[in-house]
Amino acid sequence: MHDPHPSPPSPPRRRSNWRGVAIAATCTTAMLVNSSNNTSVAIALPTIGAALHTRAAALQWLVSAYSLSSGCLLLFCGHLADVHGRKRVFVIGSIILFAFTLACAFVHDEVTLAVLRGFQGVGGAATIPAALGILAHEFPPSSGRARAAAFASFSAGGPIGAAFGMILGGLLTQLSRYTWRAQFYLSAALAFATLLLGIFSSPAQVVVARPRDTRTDWPGAILSAAGLILLVFVLGQGAGPGQNIISLLLLSILLLALFGVWELYLERAHSKPAAARYTPPPLLPPSIFTRAGGRVGVVYGIALLQFAAFMIWAFWVQLYYQVYIGYSPVRTVVRLTPMFVTGIICNVVVALIVRRVPTQLILASGTLTTALAPLLFALIRPSAPYWSFGFPAAICSVVGIDFLFAAGMLMVSDAVGPGEQSVAGGVFQTMTQLGTSFGVTASTILFNHIQGRANFFQKDALPSYQAAMWMGVGFGGLATLLALVALRGVGTIGKQPQGPRDTTEKPAENHTDTNAAAP
Repeated sequence: MHDPHPSPPSPPRRRSNWRGVAIAATCTTAMLVNSSNNTSVAIALPTIGAALHTRAAALQWLVSAYSLSSGCLLLFCGHLADVHGRKRVFVIGSIILFAFTLACAFVHDEVTLAVLRGFQGVGGAATIPAALGILAHEFPPSSGRARAAAFASFSAGGPIGAAFGMILGGLLTQLSRYTWRAQFYLSAALAFATLLLGIFSSPAQVVVARPRDTRTDWPGAILSAAGLILLVFVLGQGAGPGQNIISLLLLSILLLALFGVWELYLERAHSKPAAARYTPPPLLPPSIFTRAGGRVGVVYGIALLQFAAFMIWAFWVQLYYQVYIGYSPVRTVVRLTPMFVTGIICNVVVALIVRRVPTQLILASGTLTTALAPLLFALIRPSAPYWSFGFPAAICSVVGIDFLFAAGMLMVSDAVGPGEQSVAGGVFQTMTQLGTSFGVTASTILFNHIQGRANFFQKDALPSYQAAMWMGVGFGGLATLLALVALRGVGTIGKQPQGPRDTTEKPAENHTDTNAAAP
């Protein structure tokens, strides 16, 4: 099981420019599909509810089911990708995503649709950390600008996918004769295209350093998945009172605490060769959070806060336009279109500056810019023209997400070891999912509280929308403050002190199938 004389990794193989573009495009498309699966359904909820005669309380599960399964399995799927092959996990995840996305278009009741959405999330959980691992391997730090461009493109898939899903989801829902089902046809086609790209763009064989110990930490996998499932479920139901919710919240915290203690024990055990023989390596080495002087953990915290801020704005702005103002889905989409354009521009900008501008400045400026979007809607006057509040908010909303994904993921990727790339990416994505759930839930509780008082004194719901947006400003402000204080002294990508990289896994023997072999 242990090779006392591991051979060093073979020199990086040459890769054509076109192959590099294809790999980056494949991973970016996977991120775009994953992100759009969340927003395209959200904007069609009123239409789906009317078509399937679904109760309003049950509609949220059509959105939450996807994030529940994907967010809770990202860490485990990242481990599988690092140990058993990133291309293999990517292709299997793409197959799952394609099959269940297509199946969603044929359902006739909300329960079946929610269940299929959950299986969709499993596919997303497999493809995203595997894609990040593929990028990190195919574009090592020595590749310079190519690495920055690849990660910038991948990061842009998140906000562009969110805008893409929102825009096309609204257009197809209102204009297509298949209404809400049309968006699932489109998403299935994109998932199938990702599958084909994943099969043919990545090389059949990649020589990499394989971890010495490929055993799976099943207790850690069960504890983390159960704890995250309960936590995301509680966040999805948090706006409703009940003793059961409090009990489930406490149980989720207990399970996650046990997971942390167990992982710490495994990591310490693997620092002693005698004890390592009887225990698997940790699913998530706690030392990952302390890499680069603890700044990897800081980036994870910024990701949680930033996504909470962004999703608060994205969630309530759709309701503001469609419910409060009374716009149709298409009119709402038109007002949100600048998000898509900004995402493309930011993709180009961040690729040019990420290796020249300090990471602290990139993250702080991005989070601050995104915080301006909920700020504008917290101050909005409904009688004012769109160009005064709505247009600048749509432009600002995705800047922080673009900058965070590109600079943050590059910083994390540089700080961890070659055998931890997919796991580190899985943790990053998990934090964004938790931020999404927490932000929407917390703002919904505040909205309902303010709305209850508004109903008592007045019928205007505008103060409720503004209060929810102020909460988004708060999360964005905290993310900016964390970037300014905790990332002080961090240089540019590739020139910053990274600290220890991979302290638990050492290269063993070269092999030719783990990271790229097709299933």
